[in-house]
Amino acid sequence: MDIKNPIDVRIIVEGASDVESVSKAMRNIALGAEYHITISSIIPTTSSVIAKKAVKGADIVLIATDVDAPGRELAEKFQKILKDEVGHIERMKLPFGHDVEYMDPYIIQNEIKNAIIRSGLISIANIRLFRELQDKLKESGKTVKDLSIQNKDLETLNNELSTETQKLQDANNKLNEELETLGNKYNSLKNEFNLMKHEYDEVQNKELFETFFIDELWKEVFDEKLENKEQIYFISNEFKPENVIVGQDRIVALSKKDAVEWLKIIRVVLIFYDSKIEELKEEFDKGKI
Repeated sequence: MDIKNPIDVRIIVEGASDVESVSKAMRNIALGAEYHITISSIIPTTSSVIAKKAVKGADIVLIATDVDAPGRELAEKFQKILKDEVGHIERMKLPFGHDVEYMDPYIIQNEIKNAIIRSGLISIANIRLFRELQDKLKESGKTVKDLSIQNKDLETLNNELSTETQKLQDANNKLNEELETLGNKYNSLKNEFNLMKHEYDEVQNKELFETFFIDELWKEVFDEKLENKEQIYFISNEFKPENVIVGQDRIVALSKKDAVEWLKIIRVVLIFYDSKIEELKEEFDKGKI
């Protein structure tokens, strides 16, 4: 405590007679020299408003009330309303029904000293508690600092995870786009395959051409040997029958029946134009027929 600033003690009493009793008792108390304390004011009031204004800034407030029930109630009221206004509040009990003229100042002196001593002891206990709270606060500050560092690390990790998550999301979106493209290609190829399969099935369902050797089929049909295949080639080449191909010793047609029918037509032509077949060739060559 700074020697230039003694502890400021203020006393609240119930009335003017109590001011006189306390003032008389304090005449022989050297509080400044013994305890570095000054009693700056004695306040006679039962008003909460007046009490608040009067004690504002005090280090210690002594509430001096009678020991009876009204005195106890007043003290309790002041303790509640003044606890946030001053450093410490202590009750000091005055003898009930005292007479100022015959009141022993020594009793009040002791009560004042004891109240101040109690305040000091409580303050010492509060200092120890304050230091404990300081230590806890310091420890809490260290914990907060550690948690702050952990929080920053977690924020950094969270940002990294967010970035990685975004990359994965972008990659996933790209894969989905590629999957959609492949799906479209697959559907397109599937349609092409179905179309080709349909065409193939149509080809499979159509009648295939059959091939026969001209000499063998001629012998089988007319029971005679074919003498001049060149004439058959010539007639087939010039008239070009539908779905019948003749050449290289073979006749190709949709069926044996079609091949036979064409050979019969050729045989009729040979019968009627046998003697003039060479002239017929010449006319074809000249473009007359």
